[in-house]
Amino acid sequence: MRKMTKEHVLGFVIGIFTPIVFLPVIVFILAQSRHAEFSYLWSQVNDSVEYLSRYLSLGLIPNLLWFYLFLNKEKYAYTRGIIFGMLIYAPFMVYVNLIK
Repeated sequence: MRKMTKEHVLGFVIGIFTPIVFLPVIVFILAQSRHAEFSYLWSQVNDSVEYLSRYLSLGLIPNLLWFYLFLNKEKYAYTRGIIFGMLIYAPFMVYVNLIK
């Protein structure tokens, strides 16, 4: 097994925080496309784990931009960290969508 480097950790942090940062952006875009109030959709996200799961899964999409950016620059340690950061959300998604 390879050693954990600071590039892995930085990729992991990017993978964890990018969906959280982009979640309000995704909700805003959906509110505009549905001609709904942002506050209404945001309250759905805060009140229901089903909606949080849906919008958070959309929030994972910007991680692909980071992934391809580092992949094209051949910085594979960052890409591994991003993948592991995205996998942190998997148990929550499985719980909400399959078990609950």
